Amino acid sequence: MTKTIGTASLPAMDPSSMPGMTAREMMVRNLITLDPKMDALEALDVLLRNRISGAPVVNEDGVFMGVFSEKSCMKFVVSLAYDGMPSTDVQSLVDADPPTISEETDLLSIAQAFLTQSCRRLPVVDQDGRLRGQISRRDVMRAVRSHLNAPQKTATASGLFFSAILSSSERRV
Repeated sequence: MTKTIGTASLPAMDPSSMPGMTAREMMVRNLITLDPKMDALEALDVLLRNRISGAPVVNEDGVFMGVFSEKSCMKFVVSLAYDGMPSTDVQSLVDADPPTISEETDLLSIAQAFLTQSCRRLPVVDQDGRLRGQISRRDVMRAVRSHLNAPQKTATASGLFFSAILSSSERRV
């Protein structure tokens, strides 16, 4: 069964055929992280320079402390305007309680978390609170797309006829 979208035919997908991937298989491990003691203006520069919308904040032991994001930067801007603060550290601006997932979280649960939470990334943390990786909404899209079959071409006649595969005695009957 296929569904036609535009000119491409894609396989219909039922929930039981959803890839059985876990966060461990999909997560990005090589992350730009920020130190909680880093100056907020310096952290803002890191986001801009690397063209990212946010970064996990981890302490010297690798323990996840929160996320410094574009939203954190907006808090910084408001602080500058109203409080006249020249700058502050990253820790005072992070979202210290963002949704997180474990390495065993399955793909469907990850997708559901993105639907129910207002976040662009899900930090992957272990039982000790250490950051192991991160999954973005785009990572989920890539995982699903890589597991779907490529669009199928419609079968065309190959020029062979049924009579060509029958022996001459079978054609005389």
